[in-house]
Amino acid sequence: QVQLVESGGGLVQAGGSLRLSCAASGRTFSEYVMGWYRQTPGKEREFVASITLNGVRPRYADSVKGRFTISSDTAKNTVYLQMNSLEPEDTAIYYCHYPEYWGHGTQVTVSS
Repeated sequence: QVQLVESGGGLVQAGGSLRLSCAASGRTFSEYVMGWYRQTPGKEREFVASITLNGVRPRYADSVKGRFTISSDTAKNTVYLQMNSLEPEDTAIYYCHYPEYWGHGTQVTVSS
């Protein structure tokens, strides 16, 4: 069993920044990929960024390249998503993912 706990969401003005955290506990493996996805009402959940728990192979959706940075802290079993230059279109519930597991999500709202 793996538990994922997200934090760091909130309300921010366009152009601002937020940092999301996802702490994983339980039976995890450092070479597994952890990712961030987001979802808005009426739309499918979409990929945002991913990285292995030991910090290898970061990947990004085209829509966030150059604005978001994903990183990991192996000692804390935590993955971070630094979000800069936020846009209203980034408003969504952000979910952390580990193979076969999802977090409960954290709301990010960007006002114009």
